[in-house]
Amino acid sequence: MDDADAIEIRVLGCLIEKQRTTPDAYPLSLNALKLACNQATNREPVVDYDEPTLRSALERLSRKGWTRLASGAGSRAAKYRHLFGEVVGVSPPELSVLAVLMLRGPQTPGELKQRAERLHPFVSLAEVEGVLAGLIDRELVARLARRPGQKEERYQQLLGNDESITESAEPSAGASGDDRIRAIEERVDALESELASLRGKLAARQPQERGQASA
Repeated sequence: MDDADAIEIRVLGCLIEKQRTTPDAYPLSLNALKLACNQATNREPVVDYDEPTLRSALERLSRKGWTRLASGAGSRAAKYRHLFGEVVGVSPPELSVLAVLMLRGPQTPGELKQRAERLHPFVSLAEVEGVLAGLIDRELVARLARRPGQKEERYQQLLGNDESITESAEPSAGASGDDRIRAIEERVDALESELASLRGKLAARQPQERGQASA
């Protein structure tokens, strides 16, 4: 599968989202697509793409077979639709999860369940996790390595570059071992600092206690 750049990912995510949430206004004109890409809500990061930039991204996506011009007879403005679901062969739940990952970057299963509600109503967290497992098997999604102190795992799409992605996917067993060692070392350093602080406080209190005892 051809990698897509950040602009293509945003365009594709918006086309999928609007198809699911506002079917009466879909396919999208270039202006409607611009508004969808640049909106301030439900987008991470917020961007400001102009029409020539989006038109160029649509051309690249069309060459990949993921979008096409869909203007009807007598239409004054060119309109565009995605073909991603048909080309890649993903189900509506899978497509919904991928769209939210495209639009908002790495997320936890709980975040995906909540944010994908308008696209597909998942009945449980287990259903979301099942969809993610299937997408991982097809190498469309990856699980990110859990950082020290992080409670939930996060997932990212693997269709291409994403401006919101700054972390690597879950590492190999050897790399995980290195991460655990670093985490343990950091914890030991923190405990040693805490112990030194407690010793300092205890040493400061001892002269006072001896003075009170002699009085």
